[in-house]
Amino acid sequence: MSSQIPPVDLYFDDIPVGTSWVTASRTITEADVGNFAGLTGDRFPLHTSEEFARQTPFGTRVAHGLVGLTFALGLMWPRTGQFDQSSIAFLGVKEWNFLAPIAFGETVHVEYEVTSHRASRTKSDRGIVEFDVRLVGAGDDLLQRGTFALLLARRPLDVG
Repeated sequence: MSSQIPPVDLYFDDIPVGTSWVTASRTITEADVGNFAGLTGDRFPLHTSEEFARQTPFGTRVAHGLVGLTFALGLMWPRTGQFDQSSIAFLGVKEWNFLAPIAFGETVHVEYEVTSHRASRTKSDRGIVEFDVRLVGAGDDLLQRGTFALLLARRPLDVG
């Protein structure tokens, strides 16, 4: 199943392996990179100095790799609200690979798919879902890729 607009209020029981989505897109701006540099203190000149960056293999400034990672997460569940009712915890990033630079002005979206789905071994009201996450550029270039893990509640039983 692949969906452009994810249904809201999904629970662990609602998303079998193979379920996939494509998010809306977002353009990464110079202001985004400047804000990230200010927030994190990472003002490495590859990201903040055009003069310096011109002398690198990239030839221009590029976004921090972690800008891509954080934007990928932001384009997914927080923006769609699909797990607002069921999310217990973001368990982590199992791996993340930076495959290509992200230029200022690059428009990105995320394609993600459920790759693992298992009930908790200790608590019957929840399960762990892993997602293959791909940050994709405007020309369908794969920019970053990795695995996110999320702890989700099982669908509540209707009591009535």
